[in-house]
Amino acid sequence: MTSLLKALFLSLCAVIAGGEAGFAAGNEIASRAALANETPQIEGNGPRILALGDSMMAWHLVSKSSIADVLSQSLGEPVENRAMGGARILYGLPISGAIGMNITKQYRGDAVDWVVINGGGNDLWLGCGCGACERKMSRMISQQGTTGAIPDLAREIRKSGARVIYLGYLRSPGVESVIDSCRELGDAFEARLTQMVRAMDGVYFLDVSELVPEGDRSFHGADMIHPSKKGSRVIGQKLADVIRQVDDTR
Repeated sequence: MTSLLKALFLSLCAVIAGGEAGFAAGNEIASRAALANETPQIEGNGPRILALGDSMMAWHLVSKSSIADVLSQSLGEPVENRAMGGARILYGLPISGAIGMNITKQYRGDAVDWVVINGGGNDLWLGCGCGACERKMSRMISQQGTTGAIPDLAREIRKSGARVIYLGYLRSPGVESVIDSCRELGDAFEARLTQMVRAMDGVYFLDVSELVPEGDRSFHGADMIHPSKKGSRVIGQKLADVIRQVDDTR
């Protein structure tokens, strides 16, 4: 459970490099240039699977070993990955938010069959230091899982007919991690996600909290926050299994 927010806060690495305030400000400026080159909305003949989220989803992107890359390879079809390191569910800056730092803005009404989402860790670890986070968590998702930015996003996607998989975060394998103090809050967060999927048709939750054996560091990178290539591979394959199973019953 220690690493629940570990991958939950996988985006945290990006922020450690320069501090939260400087990171956000830098992205706001850089995003002005990127806005003109924003990826166009997927057309009907584009990829049918879209991935949104923070650096957990984007980690190993350069080597084409990210979770979304493995999902694509496992299914033998393209997956568009809009995940961005440092991204949050709740994000106030407008320009960088529109580019992708706001995870809810990464979805643009796309004509796809599936949307895979992760996120929330940066909001809890960076936004409130895992202390006094109840209000922030409730803004993301209520205790019943029915209101908040995450259920709103899921409902928006479902209106298009696309199905949704919300991906949970890895846990620490009994090894110290800088986000271990967030483990109880992370469990509470994912319990709310479980409530959400129970209340919504066509919305699924992939729980990877029991994925890492005790003492096994191989599922994590050196920072003990982000997934290793092995971790990304296993998670990507599990996502592919969910999509195959649901597609086979339709």
